[in-house]
Amino acid sequence: MGRYKFRLPDIGEGVAEAEIVEWHVKPGDEIAEDDPLCDVMTDKATVDMTTPVGGRILSISGEVGEMKAVGSVLVEMEIEGAGNADDDAPAETDAGDDVPQAGDPAPEPAPKAPAQAPKPNPAPAPAPTPAPRAKVTPAPTSSSGKPNFALAAPATRRRAAKLGLDLAKVPGTGRNGRVTPDDIENYLGSGGDSRYTVRDAVEEKKIIGLRRKIADRMAEAKRNIPHITYVEEFDLTELEKLRAAMNEDREEGQPKLTILPFFVRALVRVLPDFPQVNAHFDDANGMLQQYGAVHVGIATATPNGLMVPVVRNAETLTVWESAEAIARLSTAARDGTAGREELSGSTITITSLGPLGGITTTPIINRPEVAIIGPNKLVDRPVVEGSFMTVRKIMNVSCGFDHRIIDGYEAALFVQRMKRLLEHPALIFMD
Repeated sequence: MGRYKFRLPDIGEGVAEAEIVEWHVKPGDEIAEDDPLCDVMTDKATVDMTTPVGGRILSISGEVGEMKAVGSVLVEMEIEGAGNADDDAPAETDAGDDVPQAGDPAPEPAPKAPAQAPKPNPAPAPAPTPAPRAKVTPAPTSSSGKPNFALAAPATRRRAAKLGLDLAKVPGTGRNGRVTPDDIENYLGSGGDSRYTVRDAVEEKKIIGLRRKIADRMAEAKRNIPHITYVEEFDLTELEKLRAAMNEDREEGQPKLTILPFFVRALVRVLPDFPQVNAHFDDANGMLQQYGAVHVGIATATPNGLMVPVVRNAETLTVWESAEAIARLSTAARDGTAGREELSGSTITITSLGPLGGITTTPIINRPEVAIIGPNKLVDRPVVEGSFMTVRKIMNVSCGFDHRIIDGYEAALFVQRMKRLLEHPALIFMD
């Protein structure tokens, strides 16, 4: 038997460290090749770490929310063969042996799996056989003693959200205490639904993973970028007529058109005349990178928080192709299947709350970009045309700009050019 150390690999794109967001194993677990070990998050995306070898988990290193450097040991295992641990590498204490049982006389406490293993004895004992029972590592708790997180699949989380149920209160019977759909039903069936009882508990929840990345980036953007927000009314009556007609005539397999693909096409037409808007600002070096290609970020709400999948080279796409790309990428972001290359590299972002949109918004720029486009709710509004009153479909569009790069006049001119194209949509398709 040998010891194998699994180290955080070089994930690429200059990533030097990653945050542990979820463990799938604990000391004592028997695992097979390609089984999941943990999920880590970089600045780009969440990455699943799987084991290249099978064996028994001896120790894991790092708490959920902890940052680990590339090359640091995440998991040490006992495997068949020599393994890859150095002869003088620290040995780990078996986590699965001598688990105290209720009623045993004065049992000695089972040793905890240390973050850094103790030094070995001069003559290490023969490798132990796999333990029939594993010592369960308890979930992190708040000051009240209650778990401050729950392991669950995205579908289970969505089910709990619809029910207004706090998953941290549901006992999980899945692997590593994971909450399953059956656990939710059993909890509700046992009278555990707390929707109609007094809620006086206070839970402490550590902000980790994507939520922490979002918090850091939003704070950084507001702290460093002097925003200017420009809001204008767009009369999209004619665009809505065109969109309805195109949807009626769409071919089999074509996605249903929303407003967003038309906004993408309008951007593609306008941006060549405003290269400073389709740009990244490296304020540390005082350098503005203006892009010819239009890589449009589509801000997307997901069960885990806001993500921005990217429609690349939108200048090469038709309205139908843009719609297909937006639908595909948004679904991948929500399902957690979007890759790092699909979640980075945008040059300008569109953020829309769809039918939930209000009168106006003040969107925060997706740094290092210098502009963001925010369509709001489309509403029927009475409009005076000459001596008559008519009803038109009006949308307020909120656009944010980095005032260090874009002056107010340039921002207004840019928005008015977009307004003209979208209010007269035939112009979008003209050379």
